[in-house]
Formats: sequence, structure tokens, C-alpha cells
Amino acid sequence: MISDKLQLILPSLPENIHQVERFVEDICDEFNINNTYFGNILVALTEAVENSMKHGNGNDASKMVQVIFTSKPEGLSFTIKDQGKGFDINQIPDPTDLNTDPDEIKGRGIFLIKSLADEVKFLDNGRTVEIIFAISSINSEMAIDRINQLKKYSGSKEATASHLNNNQKSS
Repeated sequence: MISDKLQLILPSLPENIHQVERFVEDICDEFNINNTYFGNILVALTEAVENSMKHGNGNDASKMVQVIFTSKPEGLSFTIKDQGKGFDINQIPDPTDLNTDPDEIKGRGIFLIKSLADEVKFLDNGRTVEIIFAISSINSEMAIDRINQLKKYSGSKEATASHLNNNQKSS
């Protein structure tokens, strides 16, 4: 069983991103996260860690990126911290702005993270980002699926019982 809080610390090297993938897989397996949410979590986290490694720490292997998972009442929280200078989130251009030169587009990763997560907070002058995925929306899909499976199962049991009762009456 996974703890309600886990930590992963990585040197800022691109080849370490596979460790984030395994980290997310283990957490999603433990919390029975479906494929859709698994994909959202995986893409958002790998994007945030890659940004921290590249833009925050300048791919300097002596600087670490810390990924902290916390299970909270409002959902699954992932905090990513780097050792860089930080940045002002308000200075990141909107990558969907059609007036921006396509060769100058920045902020795609942040846009992607915000699009996939339920909540994103930039802290510590941009050196820390908290990405939250709401458990309620995750569990509602799972709950609906389980209810439908239970109805299907109980319906087949009722049909079987009815069939058995009818056979006993005709004998």
C-alpha cells in the first residue's frame, strides 16, 4: 500500500523522466485511477518535471527536482520543486494567441498542465508548482461504472433465479 505522501528526487537530466512515469503508474494503480485520468496526470507531471529540469535548473545534474505526492481530501496533489531562479507566471505568453509569432511561442507546457489538471498553483516565485487532480471527479466515473456492473450482475442473477423458479414449477 502506498503512503498518503511520497517523494521522488531527481537530478536534472532528461533521461530521469522515466522515473516520473513509474512514480505516476504506482500511484494511479494504488488509487484505481482510470486510463483517462492516468494520462492527464502523467502528461501534466512529466511536462512540469521537464520544465523544472530544463527551464528551472538549466539541465544542471547537480540541481535536483523534487516531486511530492500527497493524498488530500480535495484530491491527488503533486508538488514539483526546482532549484532555479523562478519565473513570473504572469509574464508567460498565451500560446493560443494567434498574434504571436509561431517561432516565438512559449508557455505551451504550462498551458497543457493547466488544461489537464483540476487546479494548478505556482508558488515560491515559480520554483514550485502544485498540480491537483480532484478525487471526486475521478471517483464519480469509477462509481458509475461499478454501479452499472453491479446492476448488470444483479440483473443476470435475477434472470437466472427466475429461470430456475420457472423450471421447478413446470416439473
